[in-house]
Amino acid sequence: MSSFTERPLLTPLPCGKKWVVRKEFYYDVGYKGSDDRITIPAGFITDLATSPRILWSIIPPFGRYLSPSILHDYLYFSKEVSRKKSDEIFYEAMLISGVKKWKAKIMYLTVRLFGRGSYKIGEKK
Repeated sequence: MSSFTERPLLTPLPCGKKWVVRKEFYYDVGYKGSDDRITIPAGFITDLATSPRILWSIIPPFGRYLSPSILHDYLYFSKEVSRKKSDEIFYEAMLISGVKKWKAKIMYLTVRLFGRGSYKIGEKK
């Protein structure tokens, strides 16, 4: 089973909307200890889960999907894999992080439907 190696260490930026990763962490795709490892580097800037404020009562910017959201932001920025693969890894990471399947599916479908612009830009959020 895929696995995060540890929890991310984050610090908020002065704007209050973005966070910086203070210590690199990893996501092993497929199974823990896999050779297919994604490194989220220290210094990477994320906005956590990008969700409109109106939906924060259902999907706030953080939750069990905190690490998967940072991973997804990084994959969109780095373009290490295709957009489709990035979204699939995001979905898988949410499930192994304990996100309820219905919520993970909604979040996955949202990035599939609306993530194209963010992937093309590939900017740090």
